[in-house]
Amino acid sequence: MAKKTIDHAFTAPSLTSAASDPTHAGVLSFMRRRYSKNLEGASTVVWGIPFDAATSNRPGARFGPQAIRRASAIFDNDPQYPFARDLFESMPTIDYGDCLLDYGNHWQTPETIEQEARNIIADSDYLLTLGGDHFITWPLLKAHVAKHGPLALVQFDAHQDTWFDDGKRIDHGSFVVRAVRDGLIDPDRSIQIGIRTRAPEDCGIKILYGYELEDMRAADIASLIVRHTGGLPTYLTFDIDCLDPAFAPGTGTPVAGGPSSAKILSVLRGLGQLDIRGSDVVEVAPAYDHADITAIAGATVAMYMLGLRAERLARST
Repeated sequence: MAKKTIDHAFTAPSLTSAASDPTHAGVLSFMRRRYSKNLEGASTVVWGIPFDAATSNRPGARFGPQAIRRASAIFDNDPQYPFARDLFESMPTIDYGDCLLDYGNHWQTPETIEQEARNIIADSDYLLTLGGDHFITWPLLKAHVAKHGPLALVQFDAHQDTWFDDGKRIDHGSFVVRAVRDGLIDPDRSIQIGIRTRAPEDCGIKILYGYELEDMRAADIASLIVRHTGGLPTYLTFDIDCLDPAFAPGTGTPVAGGPSSAKILSVLRGLGQLDIRGSDVVEVAPAYDHADITAIAGATVAMYMLGLRAERLARST
């Protein structure tokens, strides 16, 4: 026990140190990373946005960041599958905690998210955000584009999120149409994967429908995504309802007919060539979950996002 620690989120000796907390105990930061509002020395930041006032169906995604952090305790800092490495050995990472929002004034929410995201991005290289409903991706894109310029959007989702928006709505179903309208993303290089609904507008974005995924190998889906983005700097957003409700029941607007978690994780594993500048996992609503199925899926997707970044950093050294 001499080398064991607990509450690694507070006791970590460095931003790259491995944790040894028992899976069932200890402070639940994301993957036991140090909780800190100090960005000094951190190249990668995990941040939560507990917001769900934009939902059109079942609320509850405000509890998503907590649920994802809790589920991430299963990643016990052994070399992470399938990356076969300690993700943080050469990638100093902190958990920045959550965004403070005024629950009684939702009109301030976009500006609050954008400004804090800008502050984080200014002093770090990569921001992974845990939602929250999909509205949060709108201000996150604004913050990322301010640093990186227009981006390709790779969106895993059951919904296109291109519904009518007058620029004033607080709506999780219209962030994409806003992003295209304001030039934040390049629609010709953007792609949506897993779509199982129809919106009046596609904004010129390539769509891979749920039924198409059924007839494709994961490697072919990943290759198509990489080719379509054409090397453009990319923002990766993952709505957990991309997965079939059998694998992600804990979400606000579940849609039957989606892919399995195994298949989509295999797709993510094949995206190592993407130049991903930021990412998020959204719409985990644990009140509708069973045995943490959805939270575990969300935490695993988030871990894969960090794994892709860790590999990219390793290749660049």
